[in-house]
Amino acid sequence: MKHKVYILNGAQTNFAINWHREGKGIDDILKQAFVVAVDQSRLKVSDIQCAHVGNFVGELFCGQGHLGGLFASIHPDLEGIPTARHEAACASGSMAVLAAMRDIEAGWYDLACVAGVEMMRNVDGTTAANYLGAAAWVGQEAKNAQYPWVAMFSEVADYYRNNFGLKEEHLAAIAQNNYANAQLNPLAQTQHWKLESTVFGNDPTLNPVIEGCIRKSDCSRITDGAAVVFLASETYARKYAQQRGIRFESLPYIKGWGHRTAPMLLQDKLQKKVPQGAYPFPHLHHTIQEALTRANLPSPQVLDAIETHDCFTISEYVALEHFGLAAPGEAWKVIENSSFNLGGTIPVNPSGGLIGAGHPVGATGVRMLLDAYKQVSNQAEAYQVEGAKNVGILNIGGSFTTIASFVVGV
Repeated sequence: MKHKVYILNGAQTNFAINWHREGKGIDDILKQAFVVAVDQSRLKVSDIQCAHVGNFVGELFCGQGHLGGLFASIHPDLEGIPTARHEAACASGSMAVLAAMRDIEAGWYDLACVAGVEMMRNVDGTTAANYLGAAAWVGQEAKNAQYPWVAMFSEVADYYRNNFGLKEEHLAAIAQNNYANAQLNPLAQTQHWKLESTVFGNDPTLNPVIEGCIRKSDCSRITDGAAVVFLASETYARKYAQQRGIRFESLPYIKGWGHRTAPMLLQDKLQKKVPQGAYPFPHLHHTIQEALTRANLPSPQVLDAIETHDCFTISEYVALEHFGLAAPGEAWKVIENSSFNLGGTIPVNPSGGLIGAGHPVGATGVRMLLDAYKQVSNQAEAYQVEGAKNVGILNIGGSFTTIASFVVGV
């Protein structure tokens, strides 16, 4: 990459908090993440030159749009800076990251704040599912589904089952791994959940089918939360490090990125003819490869950890092979050899992922970047991957429609 974009720390809210029960709103969630991020980063608010906010459905869940203006209202020193809100379903946070990177790479600004926020626990589950269905092609797909995204990813699971074979125990192992990792993450939604192994089986009482072939344990949960990171130019990052007695070479930066968009309809993706031995979602694989290539990494095997999108267990299953960790249709090998577990060759979702840590939709891409930063700066504490220097990220919006991938390293 011609211009390095550095990450100067950040923060996230505790994803276990139900903010509606506490009588607070989306502005409170955003403000708390920002205030803690400023403190963690030891930054002057007046140094922030622009801000980008990722959010998917603030208008539906909260009746609140225009979140750029909301952000500029949370601190007096933010008044007057340029802000923008970005939306790409579950990849909204990553779009905010990419926009902030462009501001810095173009030389317009030296310090950008990137925030992602969503408030989702102020409505019942059925209403939430209906609101989130706006990321599909409304009126064209999942028309008869009570839970649109459960139904859509059930179709993905069926596709894999019919073309490659798919076992429920492999999906269950993904869920168990993410919940186990979340037990080590003090900000995870499920950190204090005590789950017996029986809740990951096929008992219809303990682990009911929600829709299609997707069971309860296969699903990430409705979550409130925000995450904030600060991105900086090399000029600002050098000054920042010098003033704080930090070795400049130790500052994490975004080594590579990828971004592609596929046609909206899931069926258009599933019906494409894929050559024998090729990946079922080639645009997904190519996006990840773009990030690795820009990071000058020869293969995914040199990554020390991965934070990937597991809105459902099947989406992580797909990601394992599309990262190049397994041949098409053979993600089960990564699961069976335990290389994706914390302590394995390439731990996947050491934070707990979306299933364990939580999925406040607009905040997810930013939270992933923050967790990658923590890993390569040795700040992940109990879920730290020892010696992590390069972490891969995959954030998806819709049915593998909007794809964003990053490599964060030192």
